[in-house]
Amino acid sequence: MPPAKSRKARAFAPPPTISQKSFLRNGSDEWFREVIYTMVLAFERLSTCRTAFGRSLGLTGSQFVVLIGAAYRQAETGVTIRDLSRHVALAQPHVTAEVNLLVRKGLLIKRANDSDRRSVLVSLSPKGEQAVTQVASMVRTLNDLLFAHIGAKDLGTVDKVLKTLVLNSEYALAEIGRMRSEKRP
Repeated sequence: MPPAKSRKARAFAPPPTISQKSFLRNGSDEWFREVIYTMVLAFERLSTCRTAFGRSLGLTGSQFVVLIGAAYRQAETGVTIRDLSRHVALAQPHVTAEVNLLVRKGLLIKRANDSDRRSVLVSLSPKGEQAVTQVASMVRTLNDLLFAHIGAKDLGTVDKVLKTLVLNSEYALAEIGRMRSEKRP
């Protein structure tokens, strides 16, 4: 058998993953991709902390978010599912399901909304108030660690960028849907 022809080795150069020139360094998107990877890692770690907060109360991360969201939005009368959903950035059906579980656990109270009979008002029960008070020290300690060496101006910039990213993601998700529909026969 003849020896295999030696092929001249060459490095594969994948195309850039973004076309915005300001995100390219010397024509490379490596810096941009590293920022994305770092964001994903940071969000995964924030999610891990959320899960830990919930677990300390015998809850899931989503249930914790709904509980703490209700605590901060209930005021004197309670918070609607719609407003709670917006505040915690979870879909209304998901918040409704979590609220119902938290009501069954005795952490939330749900009652009719006298000013809008189509909705309900959610507020903490005394047991829910106790749970929020119990977890507050843990949340504060971990938030202090997570946000050490980050100033208010930097956090404001992150807030602005993430809000824009959330808005832009609506367009990206619509494009994904369009691409999928084009592939269907």
